[in-house]
Amino acid sequence: MSILQGLRGGIANGVPSGESRDPIGFAVAGLRKLSQSPALDRLGVRKQTEQVVFTVTRGGFKTMAATSRAFKKKGKRGAPGVRVPNAIPKGVFDLTPSEDEQMLVDVVTEFAAEVVRPAAAEADEACAAPDELLKSSLEIGLPILGVPEELGGISETRSAVAGTLVAEALAKGDLGLAVAALAPGSVATALGLWGTDEQQQTYLPPFTEGSVPAAAFALNEDKVLFDVLSPSTTATRTADGFVINGAKSLVARGAEAELFVVGAALDGKPVLFLIESSTDGLIIESEPAMGVRAASLTKLTLTDVKVPATAVLGETDGSTYTEAVRLSRLAWCALSLGVGQAVLDYVTPYVKEREAFGEPIAHRQSVAFMVANIAIELQAMRLVTYKAASRVAQGIDATREIALARKLCADKGMQIGLDGVQLLGGHGFVKEHPVERWYRDLRAIGIMEGTVLV
Repeated sequence: MSILQGLRGGIANGVPSGESRDPIGFAVAGLRKLSQSPALDRLGVRKQTEQVVFTVTRGGFKTMAATSRAFKKKGKRGAPGVRVPNAIPKGVFDLTPSEDEQMLVDVVTEFAAEVVRPAAAEADEACAAPDELLKSSLEIGLPILGVPEELGGISETRSAVAGTLVAEALAKGDLGLAVAALAPGSVATALGLWGTDEQQQTYLPPFTEGSVPAAAFALNEDKVLFDVLSPSTTATRTADGFVINGAKSLVARGAEAELFVVGAALDGKPVLFLIESSTDGLIIESEPAMGVRAASLTKLTLTDVKVPATAVLGETDGSTYTEAVRLSRLAWCALSLGVGQAVLDYVTPYVKEREAFGEPIAHRQSVAFMVANIAIELQAMRLVTYKAASRVAQGIDATREIALARKLCADKGMQIGLDGVQLLGGHGFVKEHPVERWYRDLRAIGIMEGTVLV
């Protein structure tokens, strides 16, 4: 196959099929393809080539969003979609995972340790998740975790607890790669929670039949004093639908996404819209951030994007949008638990082995107390997050619990990252150790809105 053929659209090349690339788009795709060639090892130039790929990727790209996938409209217009029932309350405060949940967590934990963690450093440098890792995440059922069993998913009851446990286990491997792997499933979960029969029959089959599309939630905006519940992106009613204008930031895997869930203000209320990437008026730009870099974060600009009336996901009174924000914040809390646990597991043996003045630094009270504080705060974060997830699964209002979890995980998560770097001293500042990446990733917990949800 020629190089030009290899640069055509397609998920394997980082952009949707049929995409019209500009020159920098071809350059990025070509360099990424080149960096995967085994010939680089024979020639001894892999390191130099990877540096070039990183530099160009960091510099950014700008391209029209498009795809050749045709989502054929199916189902009954206006008919309600399938919903999973709420979990049955146990009657006691018991956060012990069920047998099925524990089995799923064990599989994801093994995947995070054996596949995600070894790929994390290179993915962070390249600002992209390896294709092989993303394909492997599909095999363990991540995209259909929140999809009703009746529609081909695996949810017999509301899966908020399972989703929380999976996000935590996956983030212990790497937060950026966890976000990249979970992003499509978040859109599928949203369709299962709020989609109409037509929306579910149109968009869910690819998720459940193996040809999982990249998909992304887009709620963040790069505005000063941004309030996620008051988006600047607007939707205006027309005779046959809506016209959407605005810009979304920190969109995971936006360059390859085939379906977006975009938040916009409609008649003064925040509303979710389903937008296919082939829709005219979408432009994607790379937007590498301080952390979560492996998720291939992008900026999505919408200019006079026209969507039909059936593109509305859920209610137009703001209730669906608000619920999506809460479930997203719960997901980010779960992700912070995984990264925080990774920090604790890494620094504990380090301080026992690292010697200063003839003895392990763990013998110093200041060091021992700092490690103990990480464990204490992490357990508090875990309990409040699990409690919120349990209430969501049972259909009980969890507004207060999610707000508490968000505050605690954002504040203490950043402190755990800072303490991890501090405990390693000079080693915490260099990339030889992963704590500097975890520090950068944990600062996203209080900033990111949308992207993933449970």
